Amino acid sequence: MMSYRRGDAAAFAELYRRNKDGLFRFILRQCQSRAIAEELFQDVWMKLIRARHRYRPSAGFRTYLFGIARHRLIDHYRQAGRTVTSVAVNDGQHVVEQAAPVQQQPDHQAQMQETLSALVQAVEALPPEQREVFLLREEAGLSVDDIARVVEINAEAAKSRLRYALKKIRSAMVSKLEH
Repeated sequence: MMSYRRGDAAAFAELYRRNKDGLFRFILRQCQSRAIAEELFQDVWMKLIRARHRYRPSAGFRTYLFGIARHRLIDHYRQAGRTVTSVAVNDGQHVVEQAAPVQQQPDHQAQMQETLSALVQAVEALPPEQREVFLLREEAGLSVDDIARVVEINAEAAKSRLRYALKKIRSAMVSKLEH
């Protein structure tokens, strides 16, 4: 980011290449509309471009980027008259399609589809605060300390939310797959 801040366009291209997929999935899973997610995704990158001269490396770049995304999501829901705590995860179709196995055996595909569907449902069932930290960990690969900075909570609260999210997901997966 510091290279881009100095005007290196290739540095921006590399930042975009490294972060676009995880960022888009994070935004998509926080809203129910692909069209809205695409718009917010573009807004985040535009905000980053406009703020490049103000960037200070007080935290990692991904922390900074996902912080911008989180604030853009909050602004979006405020404008829509909804609270952030009512944000739902996407319908799961996007996740299932991207994670489909390469093996073409129908029974294997059906089993994987069922497992992925159970995982998506488990993530959707999480309380919004737990879902948010889980997605920041899984989609952005952020550390607990970086998640705490993005969500603006202390590290212990982030760690606790992540621990409860993982416990709930594991429990939901075990009960779904046992039936």
